[in-house]
Amino acid sequence: MFRWRDLSDVPPGFGPSVVTLGNFDGVHRGHQQVMSQLVSSARERGWASVVVTFDPHPAQVHRPDSPPGLIMGTEDKLDALEQTGADAVLVLRYTLEFAEQTTEEFVLGTLVGPLGARCLVVGSDTRLGRGNSGNIDTLRELGERHGFEVRVVDDLLDPLDGEDSRHAPPGERRCSSTWIRSCLQAGDVRAAARLLGRNHRVRGEVVHGAARGRELGYPTANLSAATAGFVPADGVYAGWLVDAHGTRWPTAISVGSNPTFENVPRQVEAHVIDRPAERVEDFDLYGQDVVVEFVERLRGMVAYEGVDKLVAQMDEDVARTRRILAAES
Repeated sequence: MFRWRDLSDVPPGFGPSVVTLGNFDGVHRGHQQVMSQLVSSARERGWASVVVTFDPHPAQVHRPDSPPGLIMGTEDKLDALEQTGADAVLVLRYTLEFAEQTTEEFVLGTLVGPLGARCLVVGSDTRLGRGNSGNIDTLRELGERHGFEVRVVDDLLDPLDGEDSRHAPPGERRCSSTWIRSCLQAGDVRAAARLLGRNHRVRGEVVHGAARGRELGYPTANLSAATAGFVPADGVYAGWLVDAHGTRWPTAISVGSNPTFENVPRQVEAHVIDRPAERVEDFDLYGQDVVVEFVERLRGMVAYEGVDKLVAQMDEDVARTRRILAAES
């Protein structure tokens, strides 16, 4: 998949193409439904399929004091978009100046001109242009004038098949990034995975910590504070760590400040279980950019009276993690 970071990266004379646009935070099952229509529509015609997205997220620009926690970082979003089969993605820098474009200016200056869009595939709630003034009707009017078709993809409703939807926003029935964030805020990574179509993940560099885990016999890979992706609620989770070489390790994950000890900042710590037989110090992840996947929440954070009780609980956490991941494999 071609990854363009600016309109100037698009080859001259590119097109014709089928284009979709949006934030696509999480690239969840609803987004995947749009991507499926995008790719199939392009293949039917023998045209290119292009995804247009934005960085930073518009809400971070318009509401800098209360931005949404993003489900995934930009690079992971691009990786997920590539998995949909799209031919190219254009990441546009979103600024207040950029947001002042009218719908027609944006459509002609980005989609029809440089990308040669002959068909737009969009969700039913698509809004664009200054003040979000443009909608599906606006796009259809512009399409009639400028020679492109508009295909609307319906929302993915009841994505959990009518089952548990405790974390859904009031009245929400469609698969949405907001719903997924609510699940993650509650620590319900199982429900988040069902909405995403895959395990939720965060990415970060492994940094040196206080080495308390090593002293207790449970060394951890501590992710830096600059972790990309939505860190779920405090607690202990079963999951996976994917190292810089692409190896996937079964992992018990701790999220939080560890209330058993004082003055510990909130962080993600991953203890790889069933490590290779070589010495622990030879299993060196420091400085690596790793991915941590969350499969199931085991428990919340608890302050234990003494290290012995903490270690006994960690023994149980690792045993449960092993059973959960064995069932998933």
